[in-house]
Amino acid sequence: MKGKLIIFSAPSGAGKTTIVKHLLSKNLGLEFSVSATSRPIRGAEVDGKDYYFISSEEFKRRVDHEEFLEYEEVYPGIYYGTLKSEVERIRLQGGHVIFDVDVVGGCNIKKYYGDEALSVFVQPPSAEELKKRLVGRSTDCEEVIATRLAKANYEMTFAPRFDVILINNVLEEALKEAEKIVTDFLAS
Repeated sequence: MKGKLIIFSAPSGAGKTTIVKHLLSKNLGLEFSVSATSRPIRGAEVDGKDYYFISSEEFKRRVDHEEFLEYEEVYPGIYYGTLKSEVERIRLQGGHVIFDVDVVGGCNIKKYYGDEALSVFVQPPSAEELKKRLVGRSTDCEEVIATRLAKANYEMTFAPRFDVILINNVLEEALKEAEKIVTDFLAS
């Protein structure tokens, strides 16, 4: 039997990656869907583990060959996408696929897989808290943070399109709630 899909989407800095990493550390039969991106590697990221880092030209070639389940130009010249081959590899082995994707990608995957997928929108408690988290990361300059905050306002409008909205106010509580949401979906 093919595995199910769990989609986590959120504005940058809302905590989706932390939640996904937590869920992967639990014995839930989840396997991370590694996305492809044309953006440069940040910090200690590893190619093939955090993302498949490919050039914009290679990304566009793969789009032309319909190798992506979904993709998006998230920022000018910066693409993110989910390779069909990655998702089907995991599902055919009976694993459940967990995604850490932007909101447009999350909506597209949900639309493609329907009831086989659960979509979860991770929402920050406030715009002020989101800014504090982005600044606290110390990975981006002020200009990039301003761009991310502007994009976050737009992304927040997508929340009602998701099956579940998970507000990440207190991380420990959000982690417990995410575990329950995923466990209940996998048991259904």
